[in-house]
Amino acid sequence: MSHLSKVLVFKIVATIVVWCIPLVLFPASVLTLVGFPEQSSYMFVRMLGWAYLALCVGYYFGLRASLEGRRMMGPIWMGLVSNGGACVYLLYYGATGAWAQWGGFVQFIGWGSVVATALITAGLFRFGVQGDEPVAS
Repeated sequence: MSHLSKVLVFKIVATIVVWCIPLVLFPASVLTLVGFPEQSSYMFVRMLGWAYLALCVGYYFGLRASLEGRRMMGPIWMGLVSNGGACVYLLYYGATGAWAQWGGFVQFIGWGSVVATALITAGLFRFGVQGDEPVAS
């Protein structure tokens, strides 16, 4: 398995386990219990979970190409924009104290996501953009 494949597997699994499943399937009471701010409607939280799942579909196609020894640049660039942007926003809001009133577990997930998105962005750049696998046509 190539390094790019490993980055994509990590991204898909981490996104589904840490973000998609909780945001889509957990009851509102559990989201509040772990530290999300209480909301009258969790509609946008649920939609965000589905959007993350949609990104995982794109990453899956990139993974499949990578496992065949090719690089599919669309999912790689999608991942760079998504993870790079998320990293910058998470770092900014975490550093400015926007999460201070949120529960400790959500803060832990937030800071862990800063680190994970930074590593994923670096991995996608190094093994995707600069990778040595041929680009899929």
